[in-house]
Amino acid sequence: MTCTLLNIRSRAQKLICLTFALLFFGEQAITVLQGKPPHLPKSTSPVPVRPTGLLYDSIYLKHLSGNTGHPERPERLLAIWGGLEKAGLFRTLYRIRPRRVSQEELELVHSPAYVALVRQELSNVSGLRQLSTGDTMASADSLEVAEFAAGGLLSAVDTVMAGKVKNAFAPIRPPGHHATPTRGMGFCIFNNVAIAARYLQKVHGLQRVLIVDWDYHHGNGTQDTFYEDGSVFYFSTHHYGAYPQTGSAAQTGVGKGAGKILNVPLPVGASDAQILEAFNNYLIPAAHNFKPDFILISAGFDPMRKDLLGQFDITPEGFAAITRVVVKLADELCQGRLVSVLEGGYRLDGLADSAVAHVQALRGDLPSIYTKITPRF
Repeated sequence: MTCTLLNIRSRAQKLICLTFALLFFGEQAITVLQGKPPHLPKSTSPVPVRPTGLLYDSIYLKHLSGNTGHPERPERLLAIWGGLEKAGLFRTLYRIRPRRVSQEELELVHSPAYVALVRQELSNVSGLRQLSTGDTMASADSLEVAEFAAGGLLSAVDTVMAGKVKNAFAPIRPPGHHATPTRGMGFCIFNNVAIAARYLQKVHGLQRVLIVDWDYHHGNGTQDTFYEDGSVFYFSTHHYGAYPQTGSAAQTGVGKGAGKILNVPLPVGASDAQILEAFNNYLIPAAHNFKPDFILISAGFDPMRKDLLGQFDITPEGFAAITRVVVKLADELCQGRLVSVLEGGYRLDGLADSAVAHVQALRGDLPSIYTKITPRF
């Protein structure tokens, strides 16, 4: 299933998407907007025996969160795709196609009442509307796109579990980690990463799943989902004072989930060294103690330097460094099984550079090749 540029209903959004696609892909812009990989010259990067997977489809451009200046916009994915193309990585990645999530899969995390509410409110949208549960805006295509976001991540998980790829990156939208079992909020409709964790347990029979969340904003929805559950470990670095004002170090889980929530708040201006220290000092020992069967990353790139909605100072090299920590943990603890999913990240040039560095680290590329590859805006 793919969409075309004509499926994007807003004329203004069509023009913006086409402009950005032309900027990044030149004469191949229409090919990319049809959901097809660009035709690239042979890459100089070696293809690993088990490659890294990429969930890739232009359906994710159809969700609109607001006017053309809204930070959570389709151009985020065009920036990432353009970065991967310019770095010569498309040819090295195994393309994963999305599918639609089922009602049963949504209800692994979300209440039936919430799923029904979303479908009722978003089934016949004209223009834009806000979900009645909070501060998430949606458009005419948002329900379909959200269902393919959650289902696409499950496709990535299945591809890793089948051994077709070692790990995978799922740059999807809308994001998910703020969505609670009963409420959409913070640009999120369904909690993609939480659904994937439950799916791994129910469908693939895994016992323990580790979720690593490095978004600038705390993943309150993911924490809420597993706060009393000892089978999923949630580790988060974030700025505690930012939206949604959750994620204090004192929040560690209760009941069977006691000790399975590990929040490591970082100060405004946090650097590469500070976030890497948090991963080395807190995540590594916790992961070895927990012994996960699979690792999921909520890969928010809004900790990047000069992000529109973040105030950390993380560079692409910093994202590569923390990615390597998680890849090494996956290699040591769960046969390398790892999938990362896009959350935040809103400055387009920095988002592209950071996502490219992340994918290069997933592939196992050497740090020396991380370079700036995107045009400046």
